[in-house]
Amino acid sequence: MSAGAEVNAADLQMKRFDCLKTIAKTATDALVVTSAGAVTLEWNALRPGDGNFRVRTLGLCSSIALGMALGLPQRKIIALDGDGSLLMNLCSLPTMARMRPKNLVHIVFDNEAYEASGSKKTATATGTDLVGMARAAGIRQAVWTRSVDEFAKIAIDALNGHELFFIGAKVTTERTEVPPYPVDEVENKYRFIRHVEKTEKITILKTNLPNSYS
Repeated sequence: MSAGAEVNAADLQMKRFDCLKTIAKTATDALVVTSAGAVTLEWNALRPGDGNFRVRTLGLCSSIALGMALGLPQRKIIALDGDGSLLMNLCSLPTMARMRPKNLVHIVFDNEAYEASGSKKTATATGTDLVGMARAAGIRQAVWTRSVDEFAKIAIDALNGHELFFIGAKVTTERTEVPPYPVDEVENKYRFIRHVEKTEKITILKTNLPNSYS
């Protein structure tokens, strides 16, 4: 699909869960940042583990993933974002384009709704083109996908590549029933940090014990 192709309501046929299934096995070692909402539950059901970071604040998925990509350039970072979230933080797009981390894949599931807060329509329901905005911001590899097979091919190529990639996927608002997320955001944060420390052999958190305890 050409990156500038128009998208409309007729394209809302894919299920987000089906798209996620196609990349779960490829993303085994990647650090994954998930936006607030059902994408967190669905991804954790497919690839559970401490390498998943759950963002509770709508809009910050892209920025947190960008920071991780810059701080860990040797590690593949995946942002699983939504249209409602990205629309609240569009300034992350030109920042991504300027910094151009080669290890970041930003996937936006666009269901044209604020699913986490009642499914009110987002601006993409009336024509806002997030892929077009990403390209205008300077992200060279920014494409729409309209089928699960097309999504799988592009996403897996991006995950195996070495270039900043922005992938838009038009999906339905239908959720897949999966188990609840097993930990709260505080525990998730510390588990994630410890996972990064262990797998990267670095120290992020240091204790603040008095010298007498050392």
